[in-house]
Amino acid sequence: MNTYYSHGKLLLTGEYVVLDGALALAVPTQFGQTLKVEKNASGVLHWISYDNKEQIWFEDRFKIQHNEILKHTSTSLSAGIQNDDTISNRLLQVLNAVKRLNPNFLTEGKGYKITTQLEFEKNWGLGTSSTLINNLANWADVNAYQLLDLTFGGSGYDIACAEANNAITYKISTNEILNQVQNDKRRTINTVHFNPSFKRDLYFVHLNQKQNSREGIAQYRANTSDLSHEIERINRITKQIIDCDSLEAFQQLLDEHEQIISKIINQKPIKEQLFKDFNGSIKSLGAWGGDFVLVASDNNPTTYFKDKGFATIIPYDKMILK
Repeated sequence: MNTYYSHGKLLLTGEYVVLDGALALAVPTQFGQTLKVEKNASGVLHWISYDNKEQIWFEDRFKIQHNEILKHTSTSLSAGIQNDDTISNRLLQVLNAVKRLNPNFLTEGKGYKITTQLEFEKNWGLGTSSTLINNLANWADVNAYQLLDLTFGGSGYDIACAEANNAITYKISTNEILNQVQNDKRRTINTVHFNPSFKRDLYFVHLNQKQNSREGIAQYRANTSDLSHEIERINRITKQIIDCDSLEAFQQLLDEHEQIISKIINQKPIKEQLFKDFNGSIKSLGAWGGDFVLVASDNNPTTYFKDKGFATIIPYDKMILK
């Protein structure tokens, strides 16, 4: 049995504009996803996905035929589990994309039992898809960024985090010549020392709904104006946040970042929408409208957010990989 593991991710700065070459700060999380592969002679690929509570949340069988992965016509699943065609079709797309990159992957005549295990809630937005893509790429010995481009798309920072053990800066080259070479050459990924002295005052709060990052990106792409000035400002903020040594300065940087992105995507910052009376800074992460927000406050905000109906409040040290 072979086992593969990838870390989840959070994008602390540069959301949206990372797609256009902004310098982004990203961190791998303590929570990730495991993929286990067991070979057999069945000629069938039996896929079982467990959530963080050890419950099966997806299961299906596929057949490997004529060097292609297809739906299995007669499917026998665990008790109480119903096939989700949307997920099955998506998984089929991903598996066949892997075969495009590596034709020797899942050769006919062999069978496999695949087991995935999440360490975080599926709706947290920490990378259910990116950790899967990275695990599959490692299993099949293909380029994870190329596989991402063929399937879910996006900037690729989440793939970088899947393999990282520390905070990273992530930047996509916008040089057209570089864009024509192999995908991973477009990306500049550097490990950085990001360990705020005030991290005890940082929290991640979940907003109770999973945001579709593809929808957020589409909304961002609808803005066709020149963003070079805004990207320069975000680059500066990212560098200052990495070196920031006081909570007050950190909060000012978060607030400035929120205002810049708010104007770009024509959407109010989440603090203005939901938490106007909060004494501290709140920054959206990744695609706005769901997932986690980063909260910076010198007072423990747990009671405040629970009273507002947001029960998932995770201290920085409990979330970010050390």
